[in-house]
Amino acid sequence: MDKVQIGIIGGSGLYDMAAVTDRQEVTLTTPFGEPSGPYVTGTLRGRRVAFLARHGAGHRLLPSELNFRANIFGMKLLGVEYILSASAVGSLKEAYKPLDIVIPDQFFDRTKGRVSTFFGRGLAAHVAFAHPFCRILSGIAHDSGKEAGATMHKGGTYVCMEGPQFSTLAESKLYRSWGMDIIGMTNLQEAKLAREAEICYTTIALVTDYDCWHPDHDSVTVDMVIATLMQNAKMAQDIIACAVARLPYERTCECASALRYALLTRPEAMSAQVKKDLAPIVGKYVGTRH
Repeated sequence: MDKVQIGIIGGSGLYDMAAVTDRQEVTLTTPFGEPSGPYVTGTLRGRRVAFLARHGAGHRLLPSELNFRANIFGMKLLGVEYILSASAVGSLKEAYKPLDIVIPDQFFDRTKGRVSTFFGRGLAAHVAFAHPFCRILSGIAHDSGKEAGATMHKGGTYVCMEGPQFSTLAESKLYRSWGMDIIGMTNLQEAKLAREAEICYTTIALVTDYDCWHPDHDSVTVDMVIATLMQNAKMAQDIIACAVARLPYERTCECASALRYALLTRPEAMSAQVKKDLAPIVGKYVGTRH
């Protein structure tokens, strides 16, 4: 299997990357079950990439149903070192208008009981997550958005909620009072797992509409949101293509060594099965022999 350095995860509205050539579908199994679907590997701007539709073919999977561990582990198996995640979000600020794009730099967790670690089963690890997005990858995504002609916003907090229902008005107003910027349902778990897998991660957050705090929210129809999604998806593809062309081949960020001081369990105390299952992630630190 050819090593693929760049992963792309497409959210609502972004179910394919039309510019990818030399396509091949790769179906993977992982110790954590099945990913959302096959990975489409190919070439984009001269670089090898792997695309995954987050919600599966035909958008079948709710945010709470996503097998985040399998999705990210599959990227690791392919050799991915960078993940560009495109996601539809609601806006919590007047300044972030529909069709705008935000590159957030923080998360706030409002999910409930989602599994968001590869560790456990006798292997304890705690990665640093104060800065949940790769600073270098986020900077490239922002600059690529400006190059593509999008209205870009750099920084801000992404509230990750459980869903599938949208916020109540009280919740939406509370998030605004806390200074939150955008709201979505999927990206926090991806970012946590990518950090554990030592993969650089950033979010290209595509604003579809204002959250329900906005006085015009009730006049927004599904058709209007879908039309915005389609426009956003086209822009997202342009931004991702620009970013792929700009990505350095060698990484110099902290993401590449996130596990160096994170593993607490002594190698001799780890089970052979856990070492085997997690070899793509921890093998360089603990080895897989027993």
